[in-house]
Amino acid sequence: MMHLHGCRAGANAEQVSFSWKDILIDNQLNIIMSNPLSIRRAGVLLHISSLPGDGVSGDFGQEAYNFINFLHTAGVTVWQTLPLGLPHGDGSPYQCLSAHAGNTAFISIKWLEEKGWLQATEQFGECHADDAFAKSCLIAKAFCGFKSLASKEDKDSFYQFCQDNASWLDDFALFFSLKQELEFKSWNQWPEPLKNRKPVAIKDAHHRLSSLIENVRFEQFIFFKQWNELKTYAREKQVLLFGDIPIFVAYDSSDVWANRDVFKLDKAGEMSVVAGVPPDYFSETGQRWGNPHYDWKYLKKTKFKWWTDRIKTQSELFDILRIDHFRGLESAWEIPADEDTAINGQWVVAPGKALLKAIEKECSSIALVAEDLGIITEEVDALRNDFNLPGMKILQFAFDGSSDNFYLPHNHEKNSVVYTGTHDNDTTLGWFNSLNDHEKHRVYEYLGFSKVSMPFTLVGAALASVANLTIIPMQDILELGSEDRMNIPGTSEGNWGWRFEWKQLAGGQAERLGHLISLFGRK
Repeated sequence: MMHLHGCRAGANAEQVSFSWKDILIDNQLNIIMSNPLSIRRAGVLLHISSLPGDGVSGDFGQEAYNFINFLHTAGVTVWQTLPLGLPHGDGSPYQCLSAHAGNTAFISIKWLEEKGWLQATEQFGECHADDAFAKSCLIAKAFCGFKSLASKEDKDSFYQFCQDNASWLDDFALFFSLKQELEFKSWNQWPEPLKNRKPVAIKDAHHRLSSLIENVRFEQFIFFKQWNELKTYAREKQVLLFGDIPIFVAYDSSDVWANRDVFKLDKAGEMSVVAGVPPDYFSETGQRWGNPHYDWKYLKKTKFKWWTDRIKTQSELFDILRIDHFRGLESAWEIPADEDTAINGQWVVAPGKALLKAIEKECSSIALVAEDLGIITEEVDALRNDFNLPGMKILQFAFDGSSDNFYLPHNHEKNSVVYTGTHDNDTTLGWFNSLNDHEKHRVYEYLGFSKVSMPFTLVGAALASVANLTIIPMQDILELGSEDRMNIPGTSEGNWGWRFEWKQLAGGQAERLGHLISLFGRK
């Protein structure tokens, strides 16, 4: 993307490198970006952790830029990721230590070396970027280099970042430093003065852990700086970034520790009810997530500031944002905390309309998508429609034999996002292979007995849909089976670790995708 800059004093006419054509391109792109869901687009779902590379996780390094180049070449204009937050030990991006802080595993060590703040990692012996703890060690070393070698501009930028994000960063930096000091115990197991944020204990902790706290701030500064550079590059390649925000936050998080009035907790800070969903397509016993529920009465009294601050952080990261479990904004499933499953619970009404109005007023720069899967009522549909939010259509849910199944392509509407499957589904090839012969026949009968094999016959159906946005999981582009799925809902082990390799595209899949995108008029 070309940028219009004013002339420096004394600049010659020959030094001015823009034209009216460049300005026109910029203006057109700005119009498209201001309403990103208004035209037919194609997107790919791939989390940052799933990018190729040598470390234990994908990151914001060169491979992320290579992926944007791949998207641009194929004609894909949307890159959807999972939440970018810092997860707990199980790696789930839907259970994070903060609603604002980024996952430092995504920080590129190579970038720190290129800045000159970190020497070649080989000089640090066993401390290399392939291990999460070692990566933190390298970032800490880079902070030492930053303090002695960074330019005044970079140091001012760090200071400004800390000032601008103090409302969440100060609490998180202290919280995460205490977590490390106390062997990562949940905050409700901390010594009582720290658990309950007694002023003297908090002051002492700030003094005792000052160096660690400052290092946590630096980690977040680098996370956001690297992401913003990646976002700028994506914008130049006309690729929009599509994020995902869990409706609930983890109990063991800086948000709950520092903002107890926002949540339904007793005087001791414990939960009497937890969040989840009743039995559905994904689980016979429902899903007991264990997150705290919101105290909506308090949130309404404070004009939903905690929520709008959270959305503002996401709007700095993304162009489009999916609200996960959108139906919880109309009513949420409350499960007694002593129940082992989600079977026994009740729906409790939430003030979704008032919340969305507050978000609309305070955070108008981001386009929202409603994850409206599961048990959806007329009230949930009405809430989504009141704010003209696109819902989701999952093709793997479409073929139950009923012609009025609203996931079938002939029942789609323009203001929606169609997927072959999501991160919670099996891959399309794995899903199809699990069907019996009658069910497979039904799928191919609906698709006109296409001679194209799975999963690309379903990819083509998704791209042909009237829905303005189609998102294809990277696994389906690579034609992978069940062994490469991202997550199995209701399980806590063996998830979130999938990564792809560029050699998996050797079968011409990128060209096939690009052809289908062009064929069905997507941008």
